[in-house]
Amino acid sequence: MDPTSKLAIIINDQDLPEQHKLIAQKVLDQKRISFDEGVYLYQQAELGYLGVLANHIREQRHGDKTYFNKNFHLEPTNLCVYDCKFCSYSRLIKQKDEGWALTLEEMLNVVKKYDGESVTEVHIVGGVLPQYDVAFYSALFTAIKQHRPALHVKALTPVEYHYIFKKAKIDYATGMKLMKDAGLESIPGGGAEIFHPEVREVIAKDKCTGEQWLQIHEQWHKLGMRSNATMLYGHIEKYEHRVDHMEQLRQLQDRTGGFQTFIPLKFRNQNNQMENVPEVSVIEDLRNYAISRIYLDNFDHIKAYWAMISRQTAQLSLNFGVDDIDGTLDDTTKIYSMAGAEEQNPAMSTKELVALIKQVRRKPIERDTLYNVVTDFTDVVFDEDIKPQFYKLPVIN
Repeated sequence: MDPTSKLAIIINDQDLPEQHKLIAQKVLDQKRISFDEGVYLYQQAELGYLGVLANHIREQRHGDKTYFNKNFHLEPTNLCVYDCKFCSYSRLIKQKDEGWALTLEEMLNVVKKYDGESVTEVHIVGGVLPQYDVAFYSALFTAIKQHRPALHVKALTPVEYHYIFKKAKIDYATGMKLMKDAGLESIPGGGAEIFHPEVREVIAKDKCTGEQWLQIHEQWHKLGMRSNATMLYGHIEKYEHRVDHMEQLRQLQDRTGGFQTFIPLKFRNQNNQMENVPEVSVIEDLRNYAISRIYLDNFDHIKAYWAMISRQTAQLSLNFGVDDIDGTLDDTTKIYSMAGAEEQNPAMSTKELVALIKQVRRKPIERDTLYNVVTDFTDVVFDEDIKPQFYKLPVIN
């Protein structure tokens, strides 16, 4: 049965609460749901109902297409001036014996390690250190583009940019223009956490505010450039905080249209200062993906990081609004594993990722960072999958 037919059944179900039907009708009519309706879905809606609505939107936009890209991570340092309670990755500067801080040459060597590989993106994110300033990152981005012009530089979050621009005494607009001129091509979605100050001041007190995070992305969008957005969920926040977070993203997207993808990030409780906070269930993960897809009607894509939530949950998410499961990222990244993610060595070959998508009857599409199609793997057969042909020899008398 197609998603539209399933939605029609829900709308005509006499046993379903009236509010459920009204929201389903809005989804069918491609109308925006309100803040209160978003909270209602978190409080009252069951997984099956949410899956029907979210999958309807997903398939209307993308059909069975599921996107991934070939990327690798460059993590300059895990030392940081900030002390976020949820973070398992960073170490304070006084803990430098437990961390690393790469030089410009060492960072370029990481990039050069992938020479000849068919990667299309380098994802640069890490801790915040005083020596990594505007001049340093400008030099890094320029050097990467000089070495490999076709490699897309997706780098740093507003947490880093706010710090280095403040240190350089320049405003956000000037700073982002400098980064663009140096070779920066897009911004990842990290550092958003939860915008609402009630939560943010508890879990990430020192770094940029939610408002400043949004302002930096807005300045980047004004340059005609694209970025992603995230939300850290499943810790001390309430449902209202999640919806408030998405509402602020939705409003900025109405103004600029610069966001490509929304990425819900699951809080993991190992090796951080919030170990006493239990993790939410896979059911809640899927509900959150679905509500994100329903609420963020002006975002093209919803992404699940398979390395954070596991391969199996990523497969399930493709029926709950998700159309992107990130890339064949190499195990250079430690952000997920240090927080207790299922994938302790998060690397997956193209063949493995394609198989993962095909197993749930979706079409694997390799994209570049800006969602241009690189390769449609729907009908691709890998060489090692080709079965040998056996022929019966004629009998010669």
